[in-house]
Amino acid sequence: MFGKIIEINENVLVLENLKGSPETNILNYHVVFNENDRKIIGEITGISDKTITIMLIGEIKDNIFLSGVNKKPSFETGCRIITKSELELILGSQDIANKQTLLIGDSNIYNGFKISANINDFFSNHFAIIGNTGSGKSCGVARILQNVFFHNDSALPTNAHIVLFDVYGEYNKAFSTLNNIPNIHFKNYTTDLSLIDNNLVRIPAYFLGVDDLALLLNVTDSSQLPIIENALKLVYVFTSKDPKVIEYKNDIIAKSVQDILSSGHSSTQIRDQIIAVLTQFNTETLNLDTIIVQPGYNRTLKQCLNIDTQGKMNSVGLVVDFLESFTKITLDKIEITGDFVYTLDDLYKAFEFALINEGILNSEAIFDKANVLKVRLQSIINSDNRHFFEYPGVISKEEYIHRFFQTQGGMAQLVNMNFSHIDDRFAKVLTKIYAKLFFNYATKLDVRASFPIHIILEEAHRYVQNDSDLNIIGYNIFDRITKEGRKYGVILGFITQRPSELSTTSLSQCSNFLVFRMFHPEDLNIISSMSANVTTETIEKLKTLRPGTAMAFGTAFKVPVIAKLDLPDPMPESTNVDLTNSWFN
Repeated sequence: MFGKIIEINENVLVLENLKGSPETNILNYHVVFNENDRKIIGEITGISDKTITIMLIGEIKDNIFLSGVNKKPSFETGCRIITKSELELILGSQDIANKQTLLIGDSNIYNGFKISANINDFFSNHFAIIGNTGSGKSCGVARILQNVFFHNDSALPTNAHIVLFDVYGEYNKAFSTLNNIPNIHFKNYTTDLSLIDNNLVRIPAYFLGVDDLALLLNVTDSSQLPIIENALKLVYVFTSKDPKVIEYKNDIIAKSVQDILSSGHSSTQIRDQIIAVLTQFNTETLNLDTIIVQPGYNRTLKQCLNIDTQGKMNSVGLVVDFLESFTKITLDKIEITGDFVYTLDDLYKAFEFALINEGILNSEAIFDKANVLKVRLQSIINSDNRHFFEYPGVISKEEYIHRFFQTQGGMAQLVNMNFSHIDDRFAKVLTKIYAKLFFNYATKLDVRASFPIHIILEEAHRYVQNDSDLNIIGYNIFDRITKEGRKYGVILGFITQRPSELSTTSLSQCSNFLVFRMFHPEDLNIISSMSANVTTETIEKLKTLRPGTAMAFGTAFKVPVIAKLDLPDPMPESTNVDLTNSWFN
C-alpha cells in the first residue's frame, strides 16, 4: 500500500497510498525505510484515499535504535511496516521476567505487545508520575512497584530500599502481599497515634539540627537561625556530663546572672529574675544554696539577694565578687563535638534560658524572635505531634536507618509511610527531615551508592515547592537531592496532579515521566517542555487518555509511548466514592 515518497517537509513525509482507501487500523503504526546500513523509522500520523503521512522518529543502526534522523530517505526509498524484532528495539524488551526489564504495560497500538524499560535506565534517575485525579496515578504507581517484585523470576531485588510517603494512607493494602515472596519484606509506618505501639513514625528529637528545627518551628527569617544554634549549644551544655562542659555551664549561668544584676531594673525585679533563673538552671557549685564565704559569717547566694526596708540589696557586691570567680566564656567559644542526646523539653528549657542569656533582654527585637520560637516549640510539645519525636533509648543515625528498614524476617525492600493522620504542614516538615536523613546517610557511605534509597512522594506538589527554604536555610533538600542524589544512589519519585506547582528545579532534574490524563493548560505547558520528543499531537492525546493509560517518555524510553497499565493486585484504597451504593443502600 506504500507508494513513492511525494513530499518531504522537515521530518514529515507524504507517500502515495496505493490501496486507494484509508486503512485506519494502521494509524500510529511504525514503518521502516531501508537505506544501506541503516533503517529509518517513522510513525504513520495520517492517512487518506490518496496519501499516507509519516513522521520520522529515528534510525536503527547496528541493531540499536537512536532517536532523531540525521539524513532523510531519498524519494526512491521503499517503505514497509516494522517487524516485531525491530519494534522491540523501540518499545522495549518483551522478556519481562528478566531482572533488567521493568514492565510498564501493554501497547495501545500493537495487540499483545508489552511496553517496557530497562530497570536501571528508569530507577537510576529521578522520575515523575503525573495525572489528574481519577486518571489512574495511584493504581499506576502500585502496579509498577508490584511489577518490580512480581515479574523478575531470574532474581529478586533484595537490596532495594524504596520509601513511599503515602499522604492518604492508601498503599498499605496494595503491598501487603509482598511479604509472601521469599526474602522480600514490606513494612508500614503510621502516624495514627492509636497504634502507638505498632510502627509509629518516630524521629529522635536529638537528630534535629539547626536546619531541621528551622523547618519544624516555621522559621521565616534567617536571623532566627543563630538563636536556634545558640539554643542547641545551650542544650548541649545543660545535658552534658563532661566536667569541662559543666564548667562552661557555670560560666554561662554566672554571666546571665551578672547581666540581670546590671540591667538597671529595680531590686525586686532583679531578685525575682535571679531566683527564677537559678531555680531552673543550676549546678552543684552555682545555685541558690551555694555558700558565699565572707569574713565573720557565711551566707547562701539566695540570702545575699534579700532586700532591706529601704528597697536596697545590700549584699549585691558579694554576689558580684562571687560570680567574678568564674571564667567568662560565651556561647561562640563552645563547639558541639559529635552527637548528643536531648528531648524537646530540653530544647524548650534552652530557649527559655536563651531569652535571658547573652544580654537578650536588652534587645527587644531579638527577644521577640526568640520568644516566637519558644512559643512554637511549646505548642508542639503540648500537641500530639510531640509523640513523633519521642524515641525509646539512644541510637545513632546509622543504626536508625538500618532499624528503619528492619523487619522480623529481614530488611524491608519497600516501606510505606502513612502520613494520613497529620496535617500538610507537619507532613511536609517530616518528609524533609527524612529526606535529609537519608541523603546525609548515603553521602557518608564508604562505597558510594552501595545503599540505594528511592524516596517516592505522593501528592509531591504539597512538599516539593518553590518555597522559602533557599532564603532561610540556604537550600531546599529536594532540589539538592535532585541535583546531587543520583551519584549517591538517592533517587526521588514525584507523584502529582499539579506539576506546575512543583519546584521547577526538582522537576527539571527528572529524567523519566509517566503522564496520565491531563487537562489544565499550565500543566500541559509544563509537560510539553519536558522533552524535545513531546509534540503538540502528543499533548493533545493526553487530554483523551482513558484511566489507567499513560504516556511514558524520558531517558528510559526510546520514543514517547502510550501504555495501558494493568490494574494492581491487590488494589490501593484509592477508588472514587461509590455514590450509588452510598446514597441508595
